[in-house]
Amino acid sequence: MKGVTRLWGVVGVWLLAMLMSAGAIANKITVKGLFAGSAVLEINGQQRLLKQGKTSPEGVKLISANSKMAVVEVSGQRHTLKLSQGIAGAYKAPEKKDVRILSSQGGHFYTNGNINGQSVNFLVDTGATFISMNQSTADRLNIDYRSGRRAQSHTANGMAQIYVVSLRAVEIGGLVVNNVQASVHLGSSPETVLLGNSFLSKMNMKTEGNVLILSSKI
Repeated sequence: MKGVTRLWGVVGVWLLAMLMSAGAIANKITVKGLFAGSAVLEINGQQRLLKQGKTSPEGVKLISANSKMAVVEVSGQRHTLKLSQGIAGAYKAPEKKDVRILSSQGGHFYTNGNINGQSVNFLVDTGATFISMNQSTADRLNIDYRSGRRAQSHTANGMAQIYVVSLRAVEIGGLVVNNVQASVHLGSSPETVLLGNSFLSKMNMKTEGNVLILSSKI
């Protein structure tokens, strides 16, 4: 009986350890490409192009990179890796973030955010294909829209000339999407930057009363 009791004690300790580490995920990180300010990392077989200061969906942050090495941060610990070098370990996956946006009196959802690191005010617009902004906003954000693709867009006032560009990063309340398509409209419309489906399609969306809740699909 003592042997059986001891065996169940060992099993109990093992089960407890498994439960305590339920959020921990074993990860293998390998450097596949090195550039000035960015790196290609393979994380559990998934290739991620990270720019300096950015964090992958798996929670791996690129601190710095050049042609010789990359410095990554995992669970608060930093590692210096050269090309083809890798590390393996276990850390807790980042928790999904929720952004809650309260509706205005008109029933619209406005929220503050960032485009390429600069502050903007967004109007959530599920009917907009892209993030959309006017010419003066694009100038303020230093977006070289005239090098983008020229196109036309249907508006309430008829056809409008636009430029389709790629934004480096769009962030709202800690939710970040990189390489987001946007349209720049010549003229003063729209007055507020429209948060369209080029960003929203990367999110889970639901409403609770007069609150819109966004969370990353990743």
